[in-house]
Amino acid sequence: MISALVHVADPGDADAIDRLADTLGALVGGVAAGLVGDAVIVAAAMGEAVDTIADATGATLVVPPPGSDRWFAGAAVARRDWVLCLEAGDVPGDGWIRTLDRFVGTAPADALGRLSRPHAGLATRLAIRAEALLGAGAARPGDLVRRDRLTEIGTFAPRLVPRRLIARIDRM
Repeated sequence: MISALVHVADPGDADAIDRLADTLGALVGGVAAGLVGDAVIVAAAMGEAVDTIADATGATLVVPPPGSDRWFAGAAVARRDWVLCLEAGDVPGDGWIRTLDRFVGTAPADALGRLSRPHAGLATRLAIRAEALLGAGAARPGDLVRRDRLTEIGTFAPRLVPRRLIARIDRM
């Protein structure tokens, strides 16, 4: 089982709240399949709408201190050994449940799985290509990694070489 970490950059924006609901709704299939065990909403600030969604879905709400790593804060309260990092509006595409389940069942403890994000900007795509060669120093949206790798220091030391997973993330 995995924990889903969903980051909301602007919890006061109605569109961001709609995207958060889309992402959490897309994870329901993973819950039904027994893959997703819990969800953690990592919000940049408190907001009534995000608090209501967290309460309604049973997700844990975390507001990290300014300047701290969002994935570190979310992983600190996650209950499962593996965490999937997502942005509000990310919707895993077809086959994601089977792909992630297989990865979690076969990957070593220091593995980093990365879902394809074709909607990412050019700079992000170039950075992801470089990380495929040099290794990733920190988690990105779309990454599946063991929780303890994020809670130790928030960055990957030594760097982890991402393994590209065949599933993709679509953007709402």
